[in-house]
Amino acid sequence: MKKIVVLLLALCMIFMLCACGEEAVQEVVSDSAEAEAVTTVEDGVLHMATNAAFPPYEMENADGSGYEGIDVEIAQAIADELGLELVVDDMDFTAVITAVQSGKADVCLAGLTVTDERKENVDFTESYAQGVQVVIVPEDSDIETVDDIDGKMIGTQEGTTGNIYCTDDYGEDHVVGYTNGALAIEALKGGKVDCVVIDEQPAKAFVEANEGLKILNTEYVVEDYAIAVSKDNPALRDAINEALVNLIEDGTVDEIIAKYIKAE
Repeated sequence: MKKIVVLLLALCMIFMLCACGEEAVQEVVSDSAEAEAVTTVEDGVLHMATNAAFPPYEMENADGSGYEGIDVEIAQAIADELGLELVVDDMDFTAVITAVQSGKADVCLAGLTVTDERKENVDFTESYAQGVQVVIVPEDSDIETVDDIDGKMIGTQEGTTGNIYCTDDYGEDHVVGYTNGALAIEALKGGKVDCVVIDEQPAKAFVEANEGLKILNTEYVVEDYAIAVSKDNPALRDAINEALVNLIEDGTVDEIIAKYIKAE
């Protein structure tokens, strides 16, 4: 009788081990399938296209050894969520959408505004921040409100919504595009343009770094920033969007933004 009981116990143990083993195999298969479903330009790496001349969203470190800013830290947090290494690819702003569309980069974070035109070329995640287009002028300028811009020469950054809006509102003959915001500011200081239209946060950084300039106390346009992902990679878009939503809900995104943009 004892032998029968021992045999039954042994059989039970075998069945339990088999069940646990099967569950473990299923879990491994599930994890493996999930990993295979998300593909990137380079295995194990998330390539981020940006223009690192847009403080506080993206800029070079003080020692020039790498990149920092709101977008860089959000991208790093997303990469961590997905178990990927982040690589920041710095380029002209006019190339960032093309880099994602052509498969040279996985995502674009560059203070990128969601527009219908851009939606034709890339997909966007949920918005993670809001941007405001403002006007920078010399302190002694006769431009006091946005209404005074009409007929003036306007400096902008090429490929930005500021450039697009100003061209639509005031005509190509009155808008000059520069490779980055810093060059537009130099043109303003040199008298080549009468004002510069650019996003509020980099505008604050430029005004702080350049004496004799000010920001008009009127908003030009309010926009939503989001992450651009290739239309050919919906699995990656969904995974990034899920990670981003989690980071928004748990307060991580707010903490990152607050680190660079102090409450007034």
